[in-house]
Amino acid sequence: MFDTVVIATDGSESAARAVDVALDFAARFDAAVHALYVVDQGDVAASPDELRKELVDALEAAARDALDNVRDRSDRSVTTAVRDGRPGAEIPHYAEEVDADVVALGTRGRHGDHGFVLGSVADAVVRRSDRPVLTVRQLDATEVDERSVA
Repeated sequence: MFDTVVIATDGSESAARAVDVALDFAARFDAAVHALYVVDQGDVAASPDELRKELVDALEAAARDALDNVRDRSDRSVTTAVRDGRPGAEIPHYAEEVDADVVALGTRGRHGDHGFVLGSVADAVVRRSDRPVLTVRQLDATEVDERSVA
Protein backbone atom coordinates (compact mmCIF):
# COMPACT_ATOMS: atom_id res chain seq x y z
CA MET A 1 0.00 0.00 0.00
CA PHE A 2 2.76 2.46 0.96
CA ASP A 3 5.94 1.49 -0.85
CA THR A 4 7.73 4.85 -1.06
CA VAL A 5 7.79 7.69 1.46
CA VAL A 6 9.27 11.09 0.66
CA ILE A 7 10.40 13.08 3.69
CA ALA A 8 10.84 16.77 2.99
CA THR A 9 13.20 18.37 5.47
CA ASP A 10 14.75 21.77 6.05
CA GLY A 11 16.62 20.78 9.20
CA SER A 12 14.24 22.66 11.53
CA GLU A 13 12.76 21.34 14.79
CA SER A 14 9.40 20.91 13.10
CA ALA A 15 11.04 18.86 10.38
CA ALA A 16 12.85 16.72 12.97
CA ARG A 17 9.57 15.56 14.45
CA ALA A 18 8.18 14.96 10.96
CA VAL A 19 11.29 12.89 10.14
CA ASP A 20 10.72 10.68 13.19
CA VAL A 21 7.03 10.19 12.41
CA ALA A 22 7.71 9.51 8.72
CA LEU A 23 10.50 7.03 9.48
CA ASP A 24 8.18 5.19 11.87
CA PHE A 25 5.50 5.19 9.16
CA ALA A 26 7.97 3.85 6.57
CA ALA A 27 9.15 1.12 8.94
CA ARG A 28 5.57 -0.02 9.62
CA PHE A 29 4.96 -0.45 5.89
CA ASP A 30 8.51 -1.54 5.02
CA ALA A 31 8.60 1.36 2.57
CA ALA A 32 11.56 2.87 0.76
CA VAL A 33 12.60 6.24 2.17
CA HIS A 34 13.57 9.31 0.16
CA ALA A 35 14.75 12.42 2.01
CA LEU A 36 14.54 15.71 0.13
CA TYR A 37 15.96 19.15 0.85
CA VAL A 38 15.02 22.04 -1.41
CA VAL A 39 17.39 25.01 -1.59
CA ASP A 40 14.87 27.85 -1.74
CA GLN A 41 15.82 29.96 -4.74
CA GLY A 42 13.51 32.69 -3.43
CA ASP A 43 15.86 33.13 -0.47
CA VAL A 44 18.86 33.21 -2.80
CA ALA A 45 17.29 35.69 -5.23
CA ALA A 46 16.31 38.02 -2.37
CA SER A 47 19.85 38.17 -1.00
CA PRO A 48 22.31 40.94 -1.89
CA ASP A 49 24.60 40.06 -4.79
CA GLU A 50 27.74 40.25 -2.67
CA LEU A 51 26.34 37.69 -0.20
CA ARG A 52 24.75 35.31 -2.68
CA LYS A 53 27.65 32.83 -2.95
CA GLU A 54 28.01 32.66 0.82
CA LEU A 55 24.27 32.08 1.18
CA VAL A 56 24.27 29.30 -1.42
CA ASP A 57 27.24 27.66 0.33
CA ALA A 58 25.44 27.92 3.69
CA LEU A 59 22.21 26.49 2.26
CA GLU A 60 24.09 23.60 0.64
CA ALA A 61 25.80 22.86 3.98
CA ALA A 62 22.40 23.01 5.71
CA ALA A 63 21.07 20.56 3.12
CA ARG A 64 23.89 18.09 3.81
CA ASP A 65 23.34 18.39 7.57
CA ALA A 66 19.56 17.95 7.30
CA LEU A 67 19.88 14.91 5.04
CA ASP A 68 22.62 13.38 7.21
CA ASN A 69 20.26 13.82 10.15
CA VAL A 70 17.57 11.80 8.37
CA ARG A 71 20.10 9.05 7.58
CA ASP A 72 21.32 9.05 11.20
CA ARG A 73 17.78 8.71 12.57
CA SER A 74 16.90 5.85 10.23
CA ASP A 75 17.60 2.16 10.61
CA ARG A 76 16.96 1.67 6.89
CA SER A 77 18.54 2.85 3.67
CA VAL A 78 17.67 6.44 2.75
CA THR A 79 17.90 7.89 -0.74
CA THR A 80 18.71 11.60 -0.52
CA ALA A 81 18.25 14.46 -2.94
CA VAL A 82 18.89 18.19 -2.99
CA ARG A 83 16.87 20.31 -5.39
CA ASP A 84 16.91 24.00 -6.24
CA GLY A 85 13.66 25.90 -6.59
CA ARG A 86 10.58 26.78 -4.61
CA PRO A 87 9.95 24.10 -1.95
CA GLY A 88 6.17 24.22 -2.39
CA ALA A 89 6.55 23.27 -6.04
CA GLU A 90 9.67 21.09 -5.93
CA ILE A 91 8.46 18.73 -3.19
CA PRO A 92 5.36 17.55 -5.11
CA HIS A 93 7.41 17.39 -8.33
CA TYR A 94 10.02 15.15 -6.68
CA ALA A 95 7.30 12.95 -5.15
CA GLU A 96 5.86 12.44 -8.62
CA GLU A 97 9.31 11.64 -10.06
CA VAL A 98 9.96 8.86 -7.55
CA ASP A 99 6.32 7.68 -7.62
CA ALA A 100 5.94 8.29 -3.89
CA ASP A 101 2.90 6.94 -2.09
CA VAL A 102 3.04 9.65 0.57
CA VAL A 103 4.92 12.88 1.30
CA ALA A 104 5.74 13.81 4.90
CA LEU A 105 6.79 17.22 6.19
CA GLY A 106 6.55 19.49 9.19
CA THR A 107 3.94 22.20 9.41
CA ARG A 108 6.45 24.89 10.32
CA GLY A 109 9.96 25.29 9.07
CA ARG A 110 12.99 27.54 9.22
CA HIS A 111 10.96 30.69 8.71
CA GLY A 112 8.64 30.10 11.65
CA ASP A 113 4.88 30.04 11.71
CA HIS A 114 3.62 31.74 8.54
CA GLY A 115 0.09 30.45 8.65
CA PHE A 116 -2.59 30.00 11.23
CA VAL A 117 -2.60 26.22 10.80
CA LEU A 118 0.05 25.34 8.21
CA GLY A 119 3.28 27.01 7.27
CA SER A 120 3.53 28.39 3.75
CA VAL A 121 5.53 25.45 2.35
CA ALA A 122 3.29 22.82 3.94
CA ASP A 123 0.23 24.66 2.66
CA ALA A 124 1.66 24.82 -0.87
CA VAL A 125 2.57 21.12 -0.85
CA VAL A 126 -0.89 20.10 0.37
CA ARG A 127 -2.51 22.22 -2.34
CA ARG A 128 -0.23 21.11 -5.20
CA SER A 129 0.51 17.47 -4.49
CA ASP A 130 -1.46 14.74 -6.21
CA ARG A 131 -0.05 12.36 -3.56
CA PRO A 132 -1.26 12.03 0.02
CA VAL A 133 0.57 14.46 2.32
CA LEU A 134 1.30 13.69 5.96
CA THR A 135 1.80 16.94 7.86
CA VAL A 136 3.34 16.69 11.31
CA ARG A 137 3.09 19.62 13.66
CA GLN A 138 5.80 20.53 16.09
CA LEU A 139 4.79 20.05 19.69
CA ASP A 140 4.91 23.14 21.88
CA ALA A 141 6.68 23.13 25.24
CA THR A 142 3.56 22.08 27.18
CA GLU A 143 2.87 18.98 25.06
CA VAL A 144 4.56 15.63 25.42
CA ASP A 145 5.32 13.30 22.57
CA GLU A 146 3.84 9.97 23.71
CA ARG A 147 6.66 8.03 22.06
CA SER A 148 9.28 9.80 24.18
CA VAL A 149 7.46 8.91 27.44
CA ALA A 150 7.37 5.14 26.91
